[in-house]
Amino acid sequence: MILDGRVGDVRVLLAEDVAMVRGALAALIEIEHDLTVVAEVERGDVVLDVARQTRPDVAIIDIDLPVMDGLTVAELLREHLPNCKSLILTSLGRPGLVRRALSLSVSGFLLKDTPSDRLAQAIREVASGRRVIDPQVALTAWDVGDNPLSPRETEVLRLVAQGAEASEIAAQLQLSIGTVRNYLTRIVMKMNARNRVDAVRVAREAGWLP
Repeated sequence: MILDGRVGDVRVLLAEDVAMVRGALAALIEIEHDLTVVAEVERGDVVLDVARQTRPDVAIIDIDLPVMDGLTVAELLREHLPNCKSLILTSLGRPGLVRRALSLSVSGFLLKDTPSDRLAQAIREVASGRRVIDPQVALTAWDVGDNPLSPRETEVLRLVAQGAEASEIAAQLQLSIGTVRNYLTRIVMKMNARNRVDAVRVAREAGWLP
C-alpha cells in the first residue's frame, strides 16, 4: 500500500508480513509529528519497486519476509537506493543474523519489543546517517563469532535441516555418499554438536541457517 507523506517529514516504508504488527507499527510511527509512513508492504520481493516509487528515507524491514528475506532486501536497497537507510526490526535476534546485517552495513538493528519511543528515535537517527544497533544483541553477536562452516558444508546442513538423507543430499549435490558423510562428520565436529540434528539446532540458534 502506497500512501502520501507530509512534506518535511522523515518518510518511512514498512516491510512486515503480519498485518496486525504492520498496522500497529504504522499507528505508532504516525503518532510522531515528524515521521510519516509512505508505504506498507508484506513481501520482500516488492520492496525495491515500492521504494523506487515512494522514495522513503528509512525502510523498516522484518528479516523473515515471504519470497525474499529482509537482509537480501536491505542489500538491494543499499545497492540501488543508497539514500534509503535500512532499519531491521525483528523478533529474530540470532547472532548470525546480526553479524550478517552488520556485514551488509544496515543502518539499524532492533528487536520488536523495543519501546515505541526508542523506535521513533532510532528512525530519526538512522535517517540522519547514524547507526543504531541494539547493544545487547551486538554483544551477543560478537561473542558467537563467524560461521565456522564452509559454503558447501552450510549447503549440506541446510539440506539436512529440510529432512534430506545422505543419499538424497549426494544426488542433489552430485557427490558420492561417502563424501556427504565426511561433510556431515566435519559439520558435527565444527559445531561441537552431538549429531546432525543437534548441528542443525546450533546453526539455527546462531542464525547460520534460516
